[in-house]
Amino acid sequence: MSEKPSFFAELKRRNVYKVAVAYAVVGWLIAQIATQIFPFLEIPNWIVRLVIVLIAIGFPIALVIAWAFEATPEGIKRTEDVDPAAVARQPRRHTWIFVVIIGTALSVGLFFIGRYTAGNRSGASSAELPAKSIAVLPFDNLSRDPDNAFFAEGVQDEILTRLAKVADLKVIARTSTQKFKSSPENLPDIAKQLGALNILEGSVQKANDQVRVNVQLVNAMTNAHLWAEIYDRKLTDIFAVESDIAKTIADTLQAKLTGSEKTAISKEPTANTEAYELYHKGRSLWEKRSGDNIPKAIAFYKQAIERDPNYALAYAGLASAYIILPFWAGADRLDAYSKAEDAALKALHLDSNLAEGHLALGKVYFWKIDLAASLREYQRAAELKPNDAGAHHWLGNDALAALGRFDEAIAEVKRAVELDPLSPVINTDLGTTFYYAHRYDESARQLRKTLEIDPTFFYAHFNLGIALQAKGDLSGAISEYEKAKQLSDNTFVSTLFAQAKAYAGDKDAALRMLSDLDKISQSREVLGYYRALLYLSLNNKDEALRWLEQGFKERDGADISWINVDPLLDSLHGDPRFESLVQKVVGDKK
Repeated sequence: MSEKPSFFAELKRRNVYKVAVAYAVVGWLIAQIATQIFPFLEIPNWIVRLVIVLIAIGFPIALVIAWAFEATPEGIKRTEDVDPAAVARQPRRHTWIFVVIIGTALSVGLFFIGRYTAGNRSGASSAELPAKSIAVLPFDNLSRDPDNAFFAEGVQDEILTRLAKVADLKVIARTSTQKFKSSPENLPDIAKQLGALNILEGSVQKANDQVRVNVQLVNAMTNAHLWAEIYDRKLTDIFAVESDIAKTIADTLQAKLTGSEKTAISKEPTANTEAYELYHKGRSLWEKRSGDNIPKAIAFYKQAIERDPNYALAYAGLASAYIILPFWAGADRLDAYSKAEDAALKALHLDSNLAEGHLALGKVYFWKIDLAASLREYQRAAELKPNDAGAHHWLGNDALAALGRFDEAIAEVKRAVELDPLSPVINTDLGTTFYYAHRYDESARQLRKTLEIDPTFFYAHFNLGIALQAKGDLSGAISEYEKAKQLSDNTFVSTLFAQAKAYAGDKDAALRMLSDLDKISQSREVLGYYRALLYLSLNNKDEALRWLEQGFKERDGADISWINVDPLLDSLHGDPRFESLVQKVVGDKK
C-alpha cells in the first residue's frame, strides 16, 4: 500500500500553489486597471470598489476549484477521477509561468504609470484647490417635521458664519453650496465647481428639546475622511455644538486662529432657541430675493427680535431686508432706507464687532450717497468676516468702483466670486465692475458666463445690454434689453430699452417712455436717473442734467453714487454742471 501524500504535497500536485500565484498576479493587474484607468475614464468610484470586492471574493473560490478539478487532455475533470501516474507522464507545461511573468510586468507598469500620472493629476488638482478651503453642503433634515428644514439650514449657516471669520481659511458661501444635495457621489466635480478641496457633509435631527447633529469632513479629491462626529445634545446646547464643529474643522485643516477669531467662533448670537429659528427662517427667505419673500423675511426677523430684543444678528438681518425692499417689492425708498439704518445702528450698538451690521450700514450710506462712510463700513465688515462674499462684493462693486479705484474694485469682486462662485448676482456685478472700468469686452464675457449659470437672470441680461451699448453694439444691447423685459416687468429695463431704441433712430420710443414715466409717477416714485437717460438719448443734455441733479437731491444713491464712472453718462463729462455734481458725489476721494 502506497504512502498517503502529505497535505502540502497534495496542494502542489493539484496545482493549487500555481493557481494562487497566478490569481494573485492577475487579480492585482485587474485592480491596478480599475484604480488607475477607471478614474481617468470617469467611471464611478462604486464600480472600482465593486471590482476590488469581487477579486477578493473570487480568490478562495479559485483555490477551491483548483483543489477539486484538474485540466486534462480530455477536458476538465474532478481530481478524484484523474490517474496521478498518467498526469505525471504528461509533458510539463509552463503556460502558467508565462501568465505570471506577463501579468507581473503589466501590473508593475500600470502601478508606476498610475503612481506618477495620478500624482501629477492630484498635484494639479491640489494646486487648483487650496488646502485650507472648505464648502459646507446642505445638511439633511432627518426630523419628521418638514418645518425643521429651516433649523437644519440654520445649523449649516451658523457653522459657515463661524468659519467665515477665520482669515486663514477659504470658506464657500451658502448661496453656492445650496445648489447641491448633502452627501453627493460626485464630490471631485463639486469641489472643482466650488473651488474647495474639503467638503463638510451633515444631517440634523430635532425632536422636542433634543437635537442630533452628524457631520463628516471629507477631502473631495481623495474621498479620504478627515474627521467625523455625532453630537447628541439638548437644543439649548446647539451653539456649543456649532462652535465645536467650527473649531475642529479649523484645527483639522491646520488654520491659524487669532485670539479674536477664537472668541468670534465661540460667541453665542442668542440664548433664545426660538429667536434663533425665526432668524434663520427670515434669512432663508431673504436669500431667495423675490418680492413676496422679502416682506415675509422682515416679519420673521421682527418676531426673532420680539423673542430676544438683544439679538444683534436679527437687527442686521432686518436692516439687510429693508435695504433691498424697494427694488424687489416696490416699497417707498426713503422710508425703507431709514428703517434699514435704524436697524443696522441698533445691531452695532448691541455688538460693535458684528460684520453683518457694518455691511448693512455700508449699503445704507452708499444709497444715501456718502461714499466715504460706505467705504469705511464695508472695509470693516470684510476685516471682521474675511470670507464674507457679500462684504467683498459690495466693497468692490459699490464704494471702490464708484470712487474710480478699479484695480482694487475688481480684485474685491473677484474675491467675492471665489467665495460664492455660483451666485448670479455677484457674477453679474463682476461684469458691471468691469464696465464701470470701461473694460467692455471683459464685462461682456463675464456677463455671458453669468448667463450660463442662470439663463433666466434678468439682471444679467440688462447689464449685458448696457455693456454692449457702451461698446457700440446697439442691436446686441436692444436684444438683451428685450430678453430682460420678457423676464421681468421692471421700469428701469423698459427705460434702458427705450433709450437704446432712440439712439438707434427711434426717438419716439424715448418720448413714449417719458410719457409712461409721468403716468407711473402718479402712483409710485420714478427716479430722476431714468428720465436723464431718456433725455440724453434725445440729445437734451440740459434736461438730463436737471434730472441727475434732482436724483442727487433725493439721495438716489442706487444710481447717482456711480455717476463718475457710469458709461451711459460718458457724454456729459466735461460739462461744468456735471463735473460739479460729480464732485458732490465723490468728494475728496475723486
